[in-house]
Amino acid sequence: HGDGGAGGAEGGGADGGAGPAPAAAPGRAQVFSTVVDTFLEKLVAAASYQRFVNCYRCFYKLQPQLTRSIYDQFISQLQASVKEEIQEVKNEGNLEELFSSLDKIVEEAKDREEPAWRPSGIPEQDVRSALLPYLLKHRTHLRRALRDKQQRNGAAAEAVLTGRDRIAELQQLIQARQQAWQAISKEQRELIMTFQEPQ
Repeated sequence: HGDGGAGGAEGGGADGGAGPAPAAAPGRAQVFSTVVDTFLEKLVAAASYQRFVNCYRCFYKLQPQLTRSIYDQFISQLQASVKEEIQEVKNEGNLEELFSSLDKIVEEAKDREEPAWRPSGIPEQDVRSALLPYLLKHRTHLRRALRDKQQRNGAAAEAVLTGRDRIAELQQLIQARQQAWQAISKEQRELIMTFQEPQ
């Protein structure tokens, strides 16, 4: 009968803690805590006092109060050990932040009108549907880069042609000045020869 009271206390604690949670739309962290509490409750139920007494019947007949005390300590240490192990798993896996992130993702997804992507079961189509937008975007980027490159090349080609025309003009100007200089030099030599003839 004493076991029924202990079990009721355990169950009452779990029910009391999880009662208002569904009404408050619990997050994943709260659901996880509820699952852990339920697991501990079922663990205590499986390791009931009556089963413990059946295993140590002779000792119970000699020391029933001590047997109950040992059982209570055993259950308390078992629960503390399980909770400690689960807390270590939560800390190592950073579960609190992961649960919070998942809750945010689900909350944001509620506002989306389009359905979430699901695999079709045909890998080729799934890969194509995933890669095609990226490849099209990349192709658009490459085409834009090619067009810009062609424009720059065209401008560079025009600059080269303009430079060649300017060089040709300069060459003609140099040639004309050279011819003019040669003509002047010839006239000067003839004039000098004219002054030198009477002597």
